[in-house]
Parts: sequence; structure tokens; C-alpha cells
Amino acid sequence: MASEVKLIVEMVTVLGAATAGGYLSNRLRQPVLLGYLLGGIVVGPAGLGLVALEGDIEVLATVGIALLLFALGVELSLKDLMRMRQIALGGGTLQILLTILLGGGLAYGLGWVATIPKAVFLGAVLSLSSTAVVLKSLLDRNEMNSLHGQIMLTILIVQDLAVGIMLAVLPALTRSPDEIGMALLAALLKALLFMGGAALAGIWLIPRMIQRLARSGSPELFLLGILVLCLGVALLTSAIGLGIEMGAFVAGLLVSNVEYADHALDRVLPMRDVFATLFFASIGLLIDPVFLWENAWVLAGLVATVMLGKAAIATGLVRAFGYSLRTALLVGLGINQIGEFSFVLAGVARSADLFPQHVYGLTVGTAAATLLITPFILRGTPTILIWLEQVPRLKAWLEPQRSPQYTGPADGLSNHVVVAGYGRVGQTLVRMLYFQGYRLLVIDNNEAVLGNLRDRQIPYLLGDASSLVLLEKANLSSAKAMAIALPDPFATRLALQRALSLAPDLDITVRAHATDEIDALYQLGAQEVVQPEFEASLEMGAHLLLKLGDSVSAVQQVVHRYRSGRYRDILPERAEYWGRSDLDAATEGFPKHWYLLEPESPLVGLSLAQANVRRTTGATIMAIERQKQLHAYPLGDTLLEAGDRLLVVGNADEHHAFTALIDGSSFPLEPNRYTEDKT
Repeated sequence: MASEVKLIVEMVTVLGAATAGGYLSNRLRQPVLLGYLLGGIVVGPAGLGLVALEGDIEVLATVGIALLLFALGVELSLKDLMRMRQIALGGGTLQILLTILLGGGLAYGLGWVATIPKAVFLGAVLSLSSTAVVLKSLLDRNEMNSLHGQIMLTILIVQDLAVGIMLAVLPALTRSPDEIGMALLAALLKALLFMGGAALAGIWLIPRMIQRLARSGSPELFLLGILVLCLGVALLTSAIGLGIEMGAFVAGLLVSNVEYADHALDRVLPMRDVFATLFFASIGLLIDPVFLWENAWVLAGLVATVMLGKAAIATGLVRAFGYSLRTALLVGLGINQIGEFSFVLAGVARSADLFPQHVYGLTVGTAAATLLITPFILRGTPTILIWLEQVPRLKAWLEPQRSPQYTGPADGLSNHVVVAGYGRVGQTLVRMLYFQGYRLLVIDNNEAVLGNLRDRQIPYLLGDASSLVLLEKANLSSAKAMAIALPDPFATRLALQRALSLAPDLDITVRAHATDEIDALYQLGAQEVVQPEFEASLEMGAHLLLKLGDSVSAVQQVVHRYRSGRYRDILPERAEYWGRSDLDAATEGFPKHWYLLEPESPLVGLSLAQANVRRTTGATIMAIERQKQLHAYPLGDTLLEAGDRLLVVGNADEHHAFTALIDGSSFPLEPNRYTEDKT
């Protein structure tokens, strides 16, 4: 009985510490995985010494690994993989191989590992990136549908597939040098035979079994059946020498093709989360913070080498597959961390005596450090790109090496409507304008979706719609209007700002991706901002009001009032509408500076509309700080007062022009005009 009580005490201790660490990480906006590791360190032998990784806790951690890999197999999206199969299969595979070559080669050359097999295993650990961290960052920034977001996700899918292959093949590296060749061949043969048998079971046996369990109507039986399948296949692969992890991953793949896959995943996720937390906390039990502190400089060097090396490899590969350097940099800086499944591989290497304790400690420490740094890099990448564009020698690298590809009539562009983004929204918009007889120019960086434009002889530019070079090619000064329907929020803001710098009077309609973007886009100069969810609400509301007996004119007035008020009357309530909550996100990536409005400035006493800052300088006033109160997105009738601090965004030339404007050295309005306006 004492052993059972000890197990419960250890479970509660580890899970309690992991919960506290995860909560702390969450409040600090860091991956909760880091909190789990920290919790394990605190209660482990190097901390309070309450728990050691041995006996039943280690077994439960192994169950966590199995459930983690099972869920990975269920969630794997081969459909997404095939949609971008060239960059996914080609770029993803090369990224793994080149990272293994770089990481393993450096480790072997510097004497970190004594043999080539150990170097290969270490390189494999370093080659994997964090699906969880990248996915959360893309969701938080509304970049799931952006081009760089899609490339990241497809490369991560290839890495997830590679996990299964690595778990099957890499343990063969534990054999002696004379036996490695035969061991690898035997492992591959066993893996192929197992996969063949699993495929047959996936066709004839698994669907029928899961279907019967689902039709039983018992949630308990369904969950038990899924767990038996997962752990049973894992035990089978362990018995034939392929490892528990490989079997759990394949079991997940088998379930992923069944119609009840989502239901199975939904049932397993709570158990996966509990046992996976035990697994990650168990890694913390093995981390010695004193050892990491004593090797802090070595750890810092490893982190820098890994992150810079992976970023360089991924950036080069994406660029080699024909994508812009900006997209390549976004991908490279987004997947340059070490992922959660690297901990699984590192654990396999440690248990197989491929990694000595100091190598394991440094590997785990490096992985944890990269996960800690990644969110900051992802948030700062737009700013990094803007900064690079300000450096003359680097600007040429970021701009297209050749003139943007234009396809259309040779008589030039004038009186046309520019549509930036040819996704679902852009395609619908183009069809509407085309059948109404307007001249069009479409901008998109995916040539695969532009084929029907050639058939209809609709002009288009192939490239990044936020590129200043490409916008100049679009001849915006002669355009009637512009619509921006890009999937990337930052690219949307950048395209809007740059388009208005070329054509200040251009009427631009912009699609907002989220509620907190609406005011920022209006402030940057959009004539109309459309938020799809709110528009759907307005259309549904209009339909209901008409059915309830309201007149057509009354309904039109209601809808117009909501639209003209920038949806503010139907916005979810905020604690402080004029606060800083979304201002940092809205100005992220733009060069910004606070200016103090001195009493002698000619702008004092003018409204924002009268000052006409954007039309004059190209810069935009995003916020006013007055008497320690922040007013974000001020309206045109807001009067400027002496002592105001103005948050202004714009490029270097626009900031220079604004400085001249605010100092009075280049005040553009005639005295009689603005005096008349003020009176």
C-alpha cells in the first residue's frame, strides 16, 4: 500500500509543480511547456529533491509520450501537405537533412560527440521545430492564412512525419560501427513490413472496430477502445524493436483516416494533456540548473548557433523555391527553434546511451532556451524586416531582383481598380467588378491562382502586394480605387501605408481580419474598412428586421449607422476603448516615434483634419498622449494642443518630413486658409 500512496504523492507533486509553472509561463505569455520543465526542476533532484525520475513516474511519463505521438498522428493533415507539396516535401526534407548535417557536423567536429552515429542523432534532435509554439503565434497574430504561415505549417507537417521515421530508424545507430549498416537495413525493413500491415489493418480492421465502438453509444467504451488501440500498437512495435513511440504515432495515423477521428481525438486530448504534462515535467527532473549555469556561455553559443543556422537553412531553401526574400525570412525566423518532439528523441538517445549526461543536459537546455526566445523573435520579425529595408545595402536584397512580372494589355494602366490579394474574398470582388465592366489590376504572389485571370485577359502583377517596387508598378496615381484583401494583417497595414505614400488621395477599401484592426486601418488612411464577421452580422440583422416588419429605408439607415460608426456600437465592450491594448500590435513593424508638440508649433490649435499630416508628409498620427491619458486612433476633429505627445508611424523620409512640419520649418498650409478654417 505504501508504494501506491507514494505514486499518488509523486503524481500530485509533479502535476502541482507543473501547473504552477505553466500558470506562471502563461501569465508571462510564454509557452506553458517551459513552465512544465520549470516545475520539474523545482521538485526534482536538483531542486527540492521531492521526486526522482524512476519507477512508476517514469512509466507514466512513457504513457504521456505515447499519447502525445498518438494525437500527433491523428492531427496530421496530409491534405495541407499535398496542397503545397513542392515546398513541403522538397523544402521540408532538405531542411531536416541540412540541419542534421550542420548540427551533427559541428558537434562531431568540435568533439561534443565521439562518433558519427551520435552526431546524426543529435542533428536529428536539432532539426525538429515546435508545432505548438509556431501554431499559437500564427493564431495570435491572425497569420494562419498568410503565405509564410502556410509554408511554416507544411514544413512542420513534414517534420512531424519525420518523427515517426526517426523513431523507427535512429535507434539502430546504437549498434557497433560494423553492425550499423545491417541494423539500419533491418530497421527499415521492419518498419516497412509494419507499415504495410498497419495499412491493411487501417483498411479492413480499424474502421470497423471504431465504428462499432461509436455505435455502442457508450463514451467510456469508445475511449477505452481508442486507448487500447494506441497502447496496444505501441507495445507491438516495442516488442519488434521499433519503439513505443513509433507504434503510437502509427496508431494515430490509422485513426486519422476514420470518420470518427475528430471524436477520438476529442476524447483522448484530456488524457494526453495530463500524461504529456508528466512527460515534460519528467524532463525537468533531469535538468540540473547548476550545470547549465556553469556552462552558460556554452549554452548561449549553442542557442545562437542553432537558431541562426536553422534560420539560414530555412530562409535559403524557401528563397530557392521561388518565394520572396521577405517570405523566406519570415519562415526562417519562425521555425528556427527546437521543438517539443526533440525532447522525445533526446530521451530515446539518453536511454540508449547515445547521449552522455552532459550532452543531454545541454541539448535539453538549448531546446528550452529556443522555445523561450521564439515568441519574441516572431513578434519582432516585422520590425526587423522594416529595419533591414532602411539599410541601403540590404534594401536591394529585399526588393525584387527583377521588375515585377506584369501580365496584361500593353497600352498601360489608367482608370483601373487595383485588387491586392486574390484569395476567396479577392476572387469574389474581382468577379463583381469584372462583370460591371471596370478595368482591373490584380496583385498576388501565388501564380497558381492567377491562371483564370490570363484566360479572361485581366491584368495582374505577380509579387508581394506590400512591396513598394510592385506598388509603383501598379500605377496607383492613375487608379480609380484600390481594395486590399490580403490574408496577412501586417502585409495589409504595410500595403495600405505604402499605397497612400504613392497616391495620397486614392480611395482604398481594406478587409480587416480582427476587431482590433478596424480603427488602426482607418487611422492609416483607409476610406472603408470591412470586417467579415461584423458584415455577416449586419446582413443577418437586416434580414431579420425586414422579416419583423421594419421598412427597407429604416433597415438601411440602421446598417449605415453601424458601418459609418466603424462598428463601434456593436463592438464587444472593452475596459478602456482608448487604451493601449491593441495599439502596440497595430503599430508593430512600423518605424514609430513619439513627438512633443511645443507651444510654438504651427500645428497647435489645428484639428487633425486641418493639419492633414498624412497628405502632407505621408506619416500617420496613431495616438495622442495628453495629461497622462492615452487617446488611440484620434478622429479628424481632434484638436492638437501644446504639450501633446504624438505617436507617429512612417518610414525615415516621412518622419523627416513630419519633423519639419511640427517644427514649422516646412508648414504647408497658407495662413489665410488655416486661419479661416479655425474661425
